[in-house]
Amino acid sequence: MKKILSLITIALLMASCGNKSQTIDDIIASKDKAAIEAKRNELVKTQHEIADDLEKIEAELSKLNGKKNLPIVTAFSIEESEFNHYLEIQGSVKTKEDIILYAQFAGILSNVYVKEGQSVIKGQILAKIDDGGLSQQLSQAKISEELARTTFERQKRLWEQKIGSELQFLQAEATYKGQQDVVKQLQSQLDKTFIKAPFSGIIENVISEQGSVVAPGQSQIIHIVNLDNMYIEAEVPESHLPNVTKGKKVEVDFPVLGKTIETSIRQVGNSINPNNRAFRIEVGVPNQGGDIKPNLTSKLKINDYTNPKAIMIPQSIISENSTGEQYVFVVDSLDENNVGKAKKAIITTGKTQGDFIEVLSGLENGSQVIKEGARSVQDQQEVEISN
Repeated sequence: MKKILSLITIALLMASCGNKSQTIDDIIASKDKAAIEAKRNELVKTQHEIADDLEKIEAELSKLNGKKNLPIVTAFSIEESEFNHYLEIQGSVKTKEDIILYAQFAGILSNVYVKEGQSVIKGQILAKIDDGGLSQQLSQAKISEELARTTFERQKRLWEQKIGSELQFLQAEATYKGQQDVVKQLQSQLDKTFIKAPFSGIIENVISEQGSVVAPGQSQIIHIVNLDNMYIEAEVPESHLPNVTKGKKVEVDFPVLGKTIETSIRQVGNSINPNNRAFRIEVGVPNQGGDIKPNLTSKLKINDYTNPKAIMIPQSIISENSTGEQYVFVVDSLDENNVGKAKKAIITTGKTQGDFIEVLSGLENGSQVIKEGARSVQDQQEVEISN
């Protein structure tokens, strides 16, 4: 190092003393183009001479130290680990219990017993349509039915005792059955005047107000939804059919809610949509808090592949040759000075996850793979691994 400093000092003195009568500032102040160019050429020559001398000195020092001037790289050791690949798709939250109740009887909506946001149970009466006297007709029919039943039972006992005619017995039986049918028909019509909850849920909207005239099959009365039995519906490309199966674990992210849950696939479609070559899946969604709503957008991560002993490397260190083969450099014959030989390893790759890719062949557990400097080394070149 002292020799280097001495050479630099001498060279600088020579450069500064090349013309004792004039300094650099004097030459520049003279505005003499030829003199300035001559001085520049003199300094450039001196600079090159110094660089050549430094190179010779470095080479000699390397020989004296017993160490070559090698490319410095970084490397990492291959370690097998579990690799889980996830298929990421979008889905929409749905519920099978989300319906609008229509009127089934013509008349005036006489009573609405619920309000929006109210929880109801299955079978609960939500509203009532004026029956227009149908309940009175039913009462009269039930009286007639009771009379017909009494007459039939009396005729039946007489006929069993061989008293009276068979015709009287058959007429009484027919009258009783006919009256039963009338009661059932009227009861069925009267039941249609009651709007009942088909399932337990929440009243989303009261559409028709009390006092409105409603028509069967046309007038919307109440919108009811159940937020307990929720699911996500999504379409998966047919290429994933072998790996996306019922029971597979799914991670569901709701960006709007900032919420992530873990669930599983509960149903897989049995046909492929010819328009987009995809099949439908259903993913169950637990919703204890009730914050997940129908039609909410979600992102699904489905574990479609797992390798318990995978070799993963950064994609950035992979190169490709002229024939399309992928390769990386590994370090062989590493000595105590962290010096080894770079060797090209042809690899085949599998699935990716983020910035990493799975290596299916070409690398072994424990191999030293060059990371930084991988694109600047050559096959069979000696390299030094930096700590």
